[in-house]
Amino acid sequence: MARKLIQRYLPDPARIRENRSLKFLGEHLLDPNLWHLNRRSAALAFFVGVFVAFIPMPFQMVLAAVLALLVRCNLPVSVALVWITNPVTMPIMWFGTYKLGCFILQTPVVPHHGFEISMEWLASELGRIWLPLYVGSIISGLVLGGLSYVGIRLFWRWHIVRSWRRRTKR
Repeated sequence: MARKLIQRYLPDPARIRENRSLKFLGEHLLDPNLWHLNRRSAALAFFVGVFVAFIPMPFQMVLAAVLALLVRCNLPVSVALVWITNPVTMPIMWFGTYKLGCFILQTPVVPHHGFEISMEWLASELGRIWLPLYVGSIISGLVLGGLSYVGIRLFWRWHIVRSWRRRTKR
């Protein structure tokens, strides 16, 4: 049942294989282990997807796909979870990770009263914010990815135990 629940929300493997940004992976996308869904592959895919979602960079789906290939976890789950980062959640997530990075590095937070959404502002402030942003993002990605890994493993186990108990009751 846990497998069916997760598969219900996954993109179609054919759609991922046809994705233009993933064409460079070629024959590696045909590996059946990347499409198989079990407790190990789902948990690792959650770790990869959540970790990459917290990294502020373009083409996060490509990085998630490459990491899924390297650790041999479920590719669709990894790629789909990157969409945790979307235009609505990005500012909140990355501001939080920036503040975490400032706290860890003991650097002052850049005042945001002069904040504006423009390439000029980003270019002028990037030199001051990139290190705390990436430190906070990597730490947040590792911690929340690890929590999601453990959470999926526990959820899967709980679901199996519950199914067995129901079956023995019948």
